Amino acid sequence: MKNFKTLCIHPFDNNQRDENAATVAVHPTTAYNYLDQEELQYPGFYSTYNQKRLAKIIAKLEEGNWGLAFSSGMAAISTAILSMVKQHEHVIFSRDLYGGTWRFAEEELPKRTISFDYANNSFDSFKELIRPNTKLIYLETPSNPLLRLVPLKEIAAFARKHGIITVVDNTFSSPINQRPLSLGIDIVVHSGTKYLGGHNDLPYGALASGNDTLEASVLSTAKMYGGSLSPYQCYLAERSLKTLAIRIQQQNQNALKIAEYLNGHTLVDQVYYPGLTSHHDHQLALDQMDGFGGMLSFELNMEADRIYKFLKSLSLIRPALSLGGVESLICSPAETSHKSMLARDRLELGIKDNLLRLSVGIEDQHDLIADLKLAMSQAVAD
Repeated sequence: MKNFKTLCIHPFDNNQRDENAATVAVHPTTAYNYLDQEELQYPGFYSTYNQKRLAKIIAKLEEGNWGLAFSSGMAAISTAILSMVKQHEHVIFSRDLYGGTWRFAEEELPKRTISFDYANNSFDSFKELIRPNTKLIYLETPSNPLLRLVPLKEIAAFARKHGIITVVDNTFSSPINQRPLSLGIDIVVHSGTKYLGGHNDLPYGALASGNDTLEASVLSTAKMYGGSLSPYQCYLAERSLKTLAIRIQQQNQNALKIAEYLNGHTLVDQVYYPGLTSHHDHQLALDQMDGFGGMLSFELNMEADRIYKFLKSLSLIRPALSLGGVESLICSPAETSHKSMLARDRLELGIKDNLLRLSVGIEDQHDLIADLKLAMSQAVAD
């Protein structure tokens, strides 16, 4: 297999290009000839040449056999879930979920009389929640926003033994840092808006799988719920993937240095980053990840007004939503991704009001640390 730096740029062995061009052409058409075609790959789904190509590349990066690209991460997530379960069946979710996935479970699944439970991150907690009608285990690892990990290989083997499909949200890791399909997981989903897109300017989603028996079901659901991606967006997404490996490499390095700096700071109560030896799941990260990622969270030992002052004092790191881009972004999960949850539910998950989530970009790490240092000193200054 090619090195990931090479695979991101040259995903196809025969160096497929249109008209001898170095970049792929954009084909803005939804109508295709069907005569004399042995197989129409996505009949009835407005999947363009560029969308199919993008999905194939992401599947290759995830070491899967097939994939689909969507107009958003939630389109990919909802399609994956609804493809695998029907009325009166049961889903087990990992307890630490992206806020949008949590809302989907809480608000949409009951409408379809689909029951669900939340498991803690341990293997035993998933085993204890298995029912005769359990059809799906949905995992997020590392989790948003506390970077908790779930033992993928162990859960995948157990689920397969019991005929249960497994889905992993691999957004925080990207296929550069973690490839769940190689550990036995059935489907991987991504908010491509984040690391795959990498520039905070392109909303899309994707899923990939190595389980060929699931493709027809997933495609059928995708047709019904839509979520197609335009050819030009696919072109931009493919262009972004060319730099994925080198972006992730730099973000991994930066995040580790920043986590180490914050971990020793007197104004920081706790740092959540799987690359730290103090992290609860550090050994698991070593076992199932190739890199620790560019995401970290930390709790500031400050009152709310001081935290607000800290955020306003940052000059390089931007207080903003989203993550995974080349620019460093910071946010309060209690005010953004998990705002729709009740305060008591957030606290039960360990998401405190003083918790900040930092998406580390590719800037110089010393400049980022200096920005954090100055902002903290200004936040506590009278």
